[in-house]
Amino acid sequence: MAADHSCEAMQAAVRDALKRYRITDGRHFDLDDHPTDHLPETLRKNKAKRLLEADVDRLSELQERLYADASWSLLLIVQAMDAGGKDSTIKHVMSGVNPQGVSVTSFKKPDPHELAHGFLWRISRALPARGTIGIFNRSHYEDVLAPRVHPEQLDGSGLPPALRKAEHLWRDRLGDIAAFEAYLGRQGTRVVKVFLHVSRAEQKRRLLARLDTPEKLWKFEASDLVERARWPEYGDAYAAAIRATATAEAPWYVIPADRKWYTRLAVAAAVIDALEGLDLRRPEAPAAKRDIIDKARTTLKGE
Repeated sequence: MAADHSCEAMQAAVRDALKRYRITDGRHFDLDDHPTDHLPETLRKNKAKRLLEADVDRLSELQERLYADASWSLLLIVQAMDAGGKDSTIKHVMSGVNPQGVSVTSFKKPDPHELAHGFLWRISRALPARGTIGIFNRSHYEDVLAPRVHPEQLDGSGLPPALRKAEHLWRDRLGDIAAFEAYLGRQGTRVVKVFLHVSRAEQKRRLLARLDTPEKLWKFEASDLVERARWPEYGDAYAAAIRATATAEAPWYVIPADRKWYTRLAVAAAVIDALEGLDLRRPEAPAAKRDIIDKARTTLKGE
């Protein structure tokens, strides 16, 4: 019993820490105010596996209820710098959820067909259906990050020159994103956005680990170092995006990401919190169907 009480206390500590990570009004947001290595004092790494297993069980239960209710959907957006831990976080947090009720979409560099449409077009096509969880591994936020750091990317975007050079391009795009996410909320999609906030030193350690581990070499791209050299600019772009799009209905969570085991616990807690905040109900059988159920039960018991 004492061990269970200890785990419950640690889970409560993670839930409490979420309040610190949750951004619902970005007007005064400063990324420097959010450490990459924050850890609740009562949390212990040797309990992390057990805690995550409990969270995964709870997520599975909530996902079943979401599916049965069939009126809400949940969209989890995962953003991070390179080597921030997006893939492993998604893998571990969603490990016990029914795959029929979850979709994961990884957004890479847009192809010519996608560039022939507005930047939110390919996002709309991947939204989760009612009763399901959708996960975006990178997302529409890529369109206000990489091109903002590398403006030359806009030259191949298909946008008319006048729009590419518009003075308020980024402000307008962020406004479009905020309006889009508000629309999703009004259609029954709860939006949860997490930024896995990793330090530059930890990114270096992880990139070196990729180079020194044969089975991880496939993850390394020469562009990783190119983008690493623009670290401050990406930080500014992320901060601008969070300031412009953090709302109570579509909050950002700036999750400390230097310890992967803790990152997974915090992200799981954020998803659980969002699902528990929905009015999810299992549908009751109508009176006409109850007679059929009673007869079926009698028939089966009589075999």
